[in-house]
Amino acid sequence: MNTRWKPNVTVAAVIARDFDGVQKFLLVEEATRDGLKLNNPAGHLDPGEDPIHGCRRETLEETAFHFTPTALVGVYLSRFERLTPGHEAPQDITYLRFAFCGELGEQVAGQPLDHGIVRTLWLSADEIRACTHMHRSPLLLSCMEDYLAGKRYPLELLTTDPSVYLAKP
Repeated sequence: MNTRWKPNVTVAAVIARDFDGVQKFLLVEEATRDGLKLNNPAGHLDPGEDPIHGCRRETLEETAFHFTPTALVGVYLSRFERLTPGHEAPQDITYLRFAFCGELGEQVAGQPLDHGIVRTLWLSADEIRACTHMHRSPLLLSCMEDYLAGKRYPLELLTTDPSVYLAKP
């Protein structure tokens, strides 16, 4: 087979906050082709940005909150097949996700949420575990469980070559 494998690179924010002694996680509810689904604030890495900047941008776009990544929770690989209009066979899709935890900053008043995001919500770990049928990706649960297990890796683990930031010719 001469088809080159090209996984989709995504970034995600695992954001936890204490509410009266209960730790809750900031999630987004988004409209998908499969109905309303829950996910971490997450999205595709854009050309010209590194994973840390991509995570800041996606979190702001999807939640209207500023976010500063302080540690890498993990790097995740997932794969699934999806029927796509115009294709007879299901599309084989792979995601490579960089998940970060960090500091949640100020909310930007009046900023609209990204296309497809219906709302943000805070859910406890037990609430998230109880609604796996609503998860957009199995990585939502994996990232949360790794965060709860204390997995934190220094941001210096990631290296971005300066060529990434150069404008296209």
